[in-house]
Amino acid sequence: MADALLDMPDDWSRALAIVAHPDDIEFGAGPAIARWTAQGREVVYLLVTRGEAGISDLAPEQCGPAREAEQRKAAAELGVRDVDFLEGHADGSIVYGPDLRRDLARAVRRWRPDLILTFNHHDTWASGAWNTPDHRAVGRAALDAVADAANPWIFPRLAEEGLEPWRARRVAVAGSPRATHAVAVDADAAERAVRSLAAHRRYLLALSEDPPEDRARFILDHLLAATAPRFGDRKGVAFELVG
Repeated sequence: MADALLDMPDDWSRALAIVAHPDDIEFGAGPAIARWTAQGREVVYLLVTRGEAGISDLAPEQCGPAREAEQRKAAAELGVRDVDFLEGHADGSIVYGPDLRRDLARAVRRWRPDLILTFNHHDTWASGAWNTPDHRAVGRAALDAVADAANPWIFPRLAEEGLEPWRARRVAVAGSPRATHAVAVDADAAERAVRSLAAHRRYLLALSEDPPEDRARFILDHLLAATAPRFGDRKGVAFELVG
């Protein structure tokens, strides 16, 4: 079939996941990350904000530290050791431009990944619902980071920091309405992903009265099942692969 999803290439050892907020990775790609770390691959997280504007009844100065702690716990559930947060970018008003591109290029040069993961940069989701400005800004900047990090004459001060140019081979976009590839997920990876998403306990309780574990399972069951019709009836996580 013309729109069948291909298997994601597995010729890589390190991925850098770049997203706007805590929980973006777990909502969009948690089961795939669980599978990859179980295979011995390294995944590093870079979050542009701490999601400090994400809970309406919790002030940003309280929300940011709470969500950072939840993100670190969620990452540990998936076997991710390194979780970095940028400074100087505000949740809800991330600005796409040279400052963001430089910060992401710095991270790419530091971690030297084969694969970059990011979240949907398109205007809409597959449902047609409008995407958020933060997701669009960070996703676009993550795509640009491939060339920015590889070019010695863009952001030359990075070399003065001891960070030499590096080119990642591909970018995988989770949550994209234009998915091209997918990662098959077994029951163990799916269960680890549920525990990881449920670790965002305070945030999930702000979204729903359901217990976080139940809400996480519902979200990820839908994510995995939605891939199956285009992926040979296999449950998995879909990505738009660029590069």
